[in-house]
Amino acid sequence: MSERKGIFSRIGGFLEGLRRFLVNTVFLLFLVVLGFALFAKGPTLPERFALELDLRGLVVDQLSPADPLSELIEGGALAETRLQDSIDAIDRASSDERVQLLLLSLGELEHIGMSKTSELAAAIARFKASGKPVLAISDAYDQDSYLLASNADEIYLNPMGGVVIEGFSVYRNYFKAALDKLAIDFHVFRVGEFKSAMEPFVRGSMSEEARDANRAWLGDLWSDYRELVTGNRELSREDFERYVNQIDAVLAEHQGNFAEAARSSALVDQVVTQQQWSGMMRSRVGSDADGNFNRVGFREYLSLSDAPLETTTDSVGILVAQGVIADGEMVDGIGGDSFSELVRRARDDDSIKSVVLRIDSGGGSAFASEQIRQELIALKQSGKPLVVSMGSAAASGGYWIAANADEIWATPATITGSIGIFGAFPTIQRSLEKIGVTTDGVGTTAVAGGLRPDRPLNPVVKRALQSGIEHGYQQFLDIVAEGRDMLPEQVDKIAQGRVWTGSDARQLGLVDQLGGLEDAVASAASLAGLSDYRKVWVEPTLPPLQALVSHFLEQTGLGSRIALPHWWSPVGELYRQLQAMTDPAGMYAYCVECSAP
Repeated sequence: MSERKGIFSRIGGFLEGLRRFLVNTVFLLFLVVLGFALFAKGPTLPERFALELDLRGLVVDQLSPADPLSELIEGGALAETRLQDSIDAIDRASSDERVQLLLLSLGELEHIGMSKTSELAAAIARFKASGKPVLAISDAYDQDSYLLASNADEIYLNPMGGVVIEGFSVYRNYFKAALDKLAIDFHVFRVGEFKSAMEPFVRGSMSEEARDANRAWLGDLWSDYRELVTGNRELSREDFERYVNQIDAVLAEHQGNFAEAARSSALVDQVVTQQQWSGMMRSRVGSDADGNFNRVGFREYLSLSDAPLETTTDSVGILVAQGVIADGEMVDGIGGDSFSELVRRARDDDSIKSVVLRIDSGGGSAFASEQIRQELIALKQSGKPLVVSMGSAAASGGYWIAANADEIWATPATITGSIGIFGAFPTIQRSLEKIGVTTDGVGTTAVAGGLRPDRPLNPVVKRALQSGIEHGYQQFLDIVAEGRDMLPEQVDKIAQGRVWTGSDARQLGLVDQLGGLEDAVASAASLAGLSDYRKVWVEPTLPPLQALVSHFLEQTGLGSRIALPHWWSPVGELYRQLQAMTDPAGMYAYCVECSAP
């Protein structure tokens, strides 16, 4: 066995050396590219071109932390698009005479959501007000991308594509019958008639309370979606509903041709091949030396065009709370410790006169939520106004941290509320008994060993847990009541774990105004008495090398312009495999007895 480990140690050492060689080689190549970019003549913008809003992956408020050098090594395409970058590029282009039109290129968009679409649509409307057209193109449109495309003056579709719209739904798997068969007892503690997150573990179907609540907010979203699309495209509600609900009949009328069905239903303007599309665009914006029509991606445009001159150091700080709220430090998410540090940075920065907290979170840890809320209260007590801008969601813990803001803004499609508390604890003693395993012993108190999953849940512990949950719910009610100038009894009537859209939340007093991030920033500036200000994003600090590489890629646009050679992908995959194989936690994973790593 020791001989075998020695062999694997030597193999591991060889692989680690190879990995280091690969990393060093790639880094040297990067330095060569960096030097070339610094001393070579940089690219320039054409005299006339289309600004291409080439949205990729997920549209987010803040990009997930990542090592940009590793991304280059691994050859991974951008999986996220920052919403504010898109808006900034559109606004800058509206007054740029070189920009002839805005092109929404949506083929690589994975998800944006109604809330962020509404904010992007506002920027598109400002661009259209300048008299310039907006075009949309994709090989196919799903429900998400089509809502954005409907804001264009002209929508184009590939002959092999289509427009797929299905509406909104909530369907879940329910596990109670399976848990019963496995003899697993799932103990759920909750307060709130509509706090249904744990229903799948204690029921075989959706409760009527959850069904009614889900039907209400889903219906609101669908109504908003339908009105936006029919309004943007000047369609009748009946024709649109027929396309969605009787798509089989619509397709039958066009022999199953999705593209023609979409065109005849006025969802798109023209069905064009790639060659036809390129020819049309060349006639509109001209072509480059290679015969391609003149277009500039919005990321590159931001790096090559001049930003508006800032004449003041007074600023509105923007904090982005995106993802799950969890205790401690979080790299990708909202950590109680790490996010509190960002709040303190905003509080201690004298140039920041007011703060906008942008929230896109469905909640998480109550402890971390309260930790962050306390820091936000301290920020307010320092004299800086606090305005919340709700993105796609600000529910449960997301609302907990929002409640004490001076103002709360949301989009009509924001999912918010869910003011409730729950907890769960499974016990498997009956499962173990079926295979002959029992648990026995002694303890010094009535609750000793009371949270062992292999024992029935101790009644004292059970009552204590429920009591703690009820206390947490009452604390939640009190926080909201204080922040929203309501009575706890009033909050309770609209709480109970129920989810609301932004429009409903405004009517109920949970939200002050409807609007996007730009509206919230303007309001925060007004509360601080600022007429001339700049926006400052208070973000986690990258290590020096990562910050240097990231800044270089952002300023030069190389992050979106580098065309990696065809052999790069296998190199990146080899790098990933070497990383996995030389991980100390799994050094001997590749052994002869293992069937898989």
